[in-house]
Amino acid sequence: MNIVTAAVVQATPVLFDLAKTIEKACDLIRSAAKADLILLPEAFIPAYPRGFGFGMKVGSRNDEGRKLWKRYSDNAIQVPGPDVDTLGKAAKDAKAHVCIGVIERDGYLDTGTLYCSMLYFGPDGQFLGKHRKLKPTASERLIWGEGDGSTLPVFNTSMGKIGGLICWENYMPLARMAMYGQGIEFYLAPTADSRESWQSTLQHIALEGRCFVMGCNQYVEKKDYPAHLATIEELDSEPDIMCQGGSVILSPMGEILAGPLFGREGILYADLNRDDLTKAKLDFDVIGHYARPDVFNLTVNTAPGQSVQFKNQ
Repeated sequence: MNIVTAAVVQATPVLFDLAKTIEKACDLIRSAAKADLILLPEAFIPAYPRGFGFGMKVGSRNDEGRKLWKRYSDNAIQVPGPDVDTLGKAAKDAKAHVCIGVIERDGYLDTGTLYCSMLYFGPDGQFLGKHRKLKPTASERLIWGEGDGSTLPVFNTSMGKIGGLICWENYMPLARMAMYGQGIEFYLAPTADSRESWQSTLQHIALEGRCFVMGCNQYVEKKDYPAHLATIEELDSEPDIMCQGGSVILSPMGEILAGPLFGREGILYADLNRDDLTKAKLDFDVIGHYARPDVFNLTVNTAPGQSVQFKNQ
C-alpha cells in the first residue's frame, strides 16, 4: 500500500461505563471505515478520570475513594476477553487496522492492578497485541501500574510499520528511540494533553522520527461525568470543558495534514503517501546516517517483568 488513509477519532466516552463505551467505540470504528488505519484516544475505555484523586492523600485513603476505584476497576477492559473480541469484530467490519486506548485489567493473572494501554487490531479482526504505558505521569501513578519492555511493539503490517507511545511517555527520549529502532513509519500518540504545547511535541516527533504522527485526544465536558459517582464533588472547581481535544495528523516533515481539532467531537482524515517517508530521510535518519553507534547505544530489555517465578530444582 503506497497511500494509507488515516483516521483520528476525537470523541467522548460514556464515562465509567465499559459496555456503553465499547458500543460507542465500535460505532465510531465502523463510521471511519473509509480509513485503513484508525486511532482512538488514550484511556477511551472506560475513562481518563480527570479531576479525581480517588480519596488519596499522602499517608491516607478514604472509603469513598475506594468506591470510585472499584467502579473504575469493574469497568476496565480485561485482556484477553470477550470485550477485546467485540472490538476486533468492529475492526473487521471496518476492514481497517485499529488502535484504541483502554484501561486494562490483566486477564491472565487478574492481579488487581490497572494499566493504561493501547490495543491493536488487524483488518481481519485479530488482536495483534498491546502496549502498556511505561511511566504514568504525576497523580496517574496512584491509579495505574507501569508497563515493561515486553509491550513495546512496532507491528509490521501490509501498510507499513505501526506503533506508538501514550501521552507523556513520548517525552522519554529512550522510549522514542525504541520505536525508531524498530523502523516505525506510522507513529500513534494517543494522549490526555490538550494544551497548545502538545502540538509542538508531536511536530518534534514527526521531524525526529521522520514518520507520520497521529495524535488523538478525547473531548470531554464536566456534564459528561455521571452525577452519582463517588467523590464527584472533587470536580466542582473544574472548568465546564475539561478536555478540549487537539487531535492532529502530521507528515514526516512535521507538516500538519489534518487538524488540530479543538472544542468538539469529530474525525480527522488524511491520505498518507509512503513515498514521503523516504523523501524525508534525505537529510536526517535518526537510526541511520544520523546515528553514532560508536558513541551512543541503547539496550532495551524486552523480557516481561515477573514478580513470582517458579523453577524446578
